[in-house]
Amino acid sequence: MALLRSPAQAASRGIGQPVRRKEDARLVTGRGAFGDDINLPGQAYAAFVRSPHGHARLRAIDAREALKAPGVIAVFTGADVARAGLRPIPHRPVPTNPHEVPLKSPDGSPFFVSTHASLPVERARFAGEPVAMVVAETVAAARDGAERVHVEYEPLPAVVTAAAALAPGAPALWDERPSNVCVETEAGNAPAVDAAFARAAHVVQLETRVNRVTGVPMEPRTALGAWDPATGRYTLYAGSGGVQRIRVDLAGTLGVEEGAVRVVARDIGGNYGTRNSSYPEYGLVTWAARALGRPVKWTADRREALLTDYHARDLVSHAELALDADGTFLAFRALNTSNVGAYTLSFIPLAKGIAISSSVYHVPVSAVRGRAVLTNTSPTTPYRAAGRPEMLFVTERLIDLAARRHGFDRVALRRCNLVPAAAMPYRNPLGLVYDSGDYTAALDRAVALADWAGFEARRAEARRRGRYRGIGVANYLELNTGDPREQAQITVQPEGRVDVVVGTLSAGQGHETSFAQCIVDWLGVDLDQVHLLTGDSDVATYGGGSHSGRSMRLAAVVMSKATTQIIEQGRRIAAWLLEAAEADIEFSAGRFTVKGTDRSVTVFEAAAATRRAHAPEWMREPLAGSSREVMSIPSYPYGCAVCEVEVDPETGVVEIARWTCVDDVGRAVNPLILHGQTHGGIAAGVGQALMELCAYDGDGQMLSASFMDYALPRADALPSFTTEISEVPSTTNPLGLRGGGEGGTTPALGAVVNAIVDALAELGVEHIEMPATPERVWTAIREAGTRR
Repeated sequence: MALLRSPAQAASRGIGQPVRRKEDARLVTGRGAFGDDINLPGQAYAAFVRSPHGHARLRAIDAREALKAPGVIAVFTGADVARAGLRPIPHRPVPTNPHEVPLKSPDGSPFFVSTHASLPVERARFAGEPVAMVVAETVAAARDGAERVHVEYEPLPAVVTAAAALAPGAPALWDERPSNVCVETEAGNAPAVDAAFARAAHVVQLETRVNRVTGVPMEPRTALGAWDPATGRYTLYAGSGGVQRIRVDLAGTLGVEEGAVRVVARDIGGNYGTRNSSYPEYGLVTWAARALGRPVKWTADRREALLTDYHARDLVSHAELALDADGTFLAFRALNTSNVGAYTLSFIPLAKGIAISSSVYHVPVSAVRGRAVLTNTSPTTPYRAAGRPEMLFVTERLIDLAARRHGFDRVALRRCNLVPAAAMPYRNPLGLVYDSGDYTAALDRAVALADWAGFEARRAEARRRGRYRGIGVANYLELNTGDPREQAQITVQPEGRVDVVVGTLSAGQGHETSFAQCIVDWLGVDLDQVHLLTGDSDVATYGGGSHSGRSMRLAAVVMSKATTQIIEQGRRIAAWLLEAAEADIEFSAGRFTVKGTDRSVTVFEAAAATRRAHAPEWMREPLAGSSREVMSIPSYPYGCAVCEVEVDPETGVVEIARWTCVDDVGRAVNPLILHGQTHGGIAAGVGQALMELCAYDGDGQMLSASFMDYALPRADALPSFTTEISEVPSTTNPLGLRGGGEGGTTPALGAVVNAIVDALAELGVEHIEMPATPERVWTAIREAGTRR
């Protein structure tokens, strides 16, 4: 089912049109305002002393030599800031959306939520954790001072993997918690699942670890804090996913009312979720600005970023799928263990992975247990489709294993188990209600676009060149929720400008263009007349930022309602201006017209009338609209990806040869931007599947804290993509939007590994762990040969 658009819409620059991003001209000519571009008069600079140990007791910190260094102003330790009243960061890790599968302990006991001090007093719990802050006149002086701070550490045993954290006698990270397990949860119907497995003709099992990665934004983190004694207010300039959340967290850390805090973020050089949570540096530089009476700025270097940017993924799954003799899915069960790192920032990836573990397939019964464990690693947080890529990797690998072991066609097995469009709305075995979708159409279209039928000829040609070629497919489903609060305030300015204030924040998604396209459609103004105002908590006071595919999905609803108010107010104004009855005024293409006449005024002329000296009292308010909504109901983007790879058996190098995907976003506001977001998402997924890894040794030392060691995909490692957008309107919001931007990532892990295994199946390779590095692939080939 596709959305039909009128000829007038098709000719416009409004909704549905592939309009080039208008913000790009500013960004590519050096007129952006990223974190390090912002400076304040008289600012000092911070540098941090960071723990070289994965786990260590802080015996003593001696700052005397540092204070003697030229330019050093002050040195602060955890004891200093604790005495001054700086509180722990108020992370809220437990999901609360009423429409998701809740995390619940089998015995009803509460989950363990750790404190997260900006500077620890007693123990450092991961390598790179800040233990002291040096403030100086220059960046160089601050870094020199940090090198002169002497810290007496008592190294302690560390645990870095989930298995190590769960082992009997494992050292505990927190004295208040003798076990490193902070969450135990379960969902589903375990007795029914056990019964289904007992009668199954086929059972496949998989134990796998989904590798730990990090977002690696182009722009490293920055934080600039200021204090105004005249107003008693703090200001923090820091890039993030949303200024409102950071304002709440910062107020909690500083121990002040939210009104005493302002957070500002201009252009954001990448996010994907790793910047959405609060960091210790935010509270520290803002507190130090008041303590020292001058602004304090910090900018991370790349090593600091790789060490201390919050990480993601890191899931161990033990999963099983039961099928009958015809290949019909009977039941699914799993135990998922999430490594949350040293502090409990978020349990959302664990929860969402459990909730959508059956994906787009009809699985009658399911039972999933979940655990979250603490380790001596950087904390993990939601990152690009949090929890879904990990779990759907497991599901799609199980389906391929079932097909290969029991003689089913991989595509046919998936097709016969998809939830049919006629079954919508569909309740999955854990209780989520999928509102709409045609999963079979997406699969069939992706397979056709990828020329699956012609693949064997391409495989044979590759073998003649000494290469092994494989093809893999993976379906996916998103569970998009996020902060449910959003607000839009839209004002028509007589000067010919429409100001749009919303609580989201772009990190490269093109909001200045796509949001403006909505206003173009609804108010009939030109694209360049729309000005988006975000990223300042004093201006956009209410909202949820950007994450979980929520920005357009929620902002469009409140913007639509605000423009409806503007049109109604404008109709009354136009009636007064044109001396007509309000019922006779119609609005179209930016003009209010008396029906059946050529008498009209533009929306900007109506706005100007509110400033007339002789206007009636009721007209003297600006032409504006405002809408504030709480929208908790999820949306469910879905789609299918097909990947082809070639493997060099002599080196183990994997080359992505072709990529095809179909993504259903409900309604595409700007297809050009959506295709671009899909391309970036594919690159992120391929990077994780083939090369990215936050690697630690057994003592908690990070082995990949530079670009010499943390591998990223480059343009020459990726082919041109074939991407197509499907538009089956969602029924969970009035505009039919599902959300876009994460679909490229979610199926990528399964599609890549399924393709690699298909390439090497004739050699006896049945599974490859991620990242599928050349060494790992080469080893799998050799080990398979030995077994044969």
